[in-house]
Amino acid sequence: MKPLPALLSAAAPALTTLESVVEKTAFTVAMNLPEAVQRRLAGPPVRLDGQTLATDTQLMLRLARLSGPAVETLPIPKGRLALVKQAALAGGAPYVGETRDLTVEDRPARLYVPTGAAEPGPLLVFIHGGGFIYGGLESHDAACRFLAERSGVRVLAVTYRLAPEHPFPAAYDDAQAAFAWALDHAAELGADPDRIGVGGDSAGGNLAAGVALAQGGRCAFQLLVYPTTEVEHDTPSARLFAEGFYLTSAFMELAGSSYVAPGTDPHDPHLAPMWAEVPDDLAPAYLCTAGFDPLRDEGEAYAAKLADAGVKVEVKRFPDQIHGFLNVVGAGRSAKAAVIEIADALRAGLGDARR
Repeated sequence: MKPLPALLSAAAPALTTLESVVEKTAFTVAMNLPEAVQRRLAGPPVRLDGQTLATDTQLMLRLARLSGPAVETLPIPKGRLALVKQAALAGGAPYVGETRDLTVEDRPARLYVPTGAAEPGPLLVFIHGGGFIYGGLESHDAACRFLAERSGVRVLAVTYRLAPEHPFPAAYDDAQAAFAWALDHAAELGADPDRIGVGGDSAGGNLAAGVALAQGGRCAFQLLVYPTTEVEHDTPSARLFAEGFYLTSAFMELAGSSYVAPGTDPHDPHLAPMWAEVPDDLAPAYLCTAGFDPLRDEGEAYAAKLADAGVKVEVKRFPDQIHGFLNVVGAGRSAKAAVIEIADALRAGLGDARR
């Protein structure tokens, strides 16, 4: 008979799997309880800046505080794994007609094809968030599945080199190359080359905005979900929501110090879209923010900049949400309802794209 340590070692994968199943089940049950029960578990309503945090979101934050350390407090390799675990817990695996793993410019990518998608049809090149240091195909798999199936738009999720191993402008360059690749390979993607847009969340929203600015008329639409558009983050929302609402000042400081090398111009338009010149042929945009998000004000300021330049922009604030809600489509009600609106905006945007 094997000694006890060897038996425990052999059983570790099964124990880990069981632990994950239990955690996932408990999270899903909690997030789908009646709101009155969630309120008792979450505590008194959180009200700030004239907004009330969604009850299920407040409960989710409380559960997160009990489940372990914040991602930004871990060594970056462990933080990357923790972020994927969080995403799987919150996102689940929404149904989508088809997925296909690809290689785009020597980097992993994944194509999501919605049920009954026409060919050729619209395509969104999606760039994941994660502070330029975290994230990838798995962290945003659920969000891409949901967006594709709900909108009827193909979604090509692409990846980029991460900091601190690869600081700016590596991610920017990779995002540009990925979008150009999608244009060149539209036929094999089942895409209409005149209806290819770009989108992303947080850091991915920054990169998506950069792609749209650089590509001009070659980009049909931009979907910007709580994008970061500045380097300094000197806004009222950054100060008001710096702690306790998932995206913290510590996370943003780590992201900035990892991605932006000393001596880099914080007003470089490839780094901070807020400082870019807006081209005459910039694609129409849908830009949404979360009410309890440090990045809220800079995202809305960028939308105002585009509108002032004559760009067609739809701006939406989800006042009861926090940064990261795009990934919460596997449980709960309020975040999923917001993502449904985003998916509908994607369908309308690429369906009505100029050209």
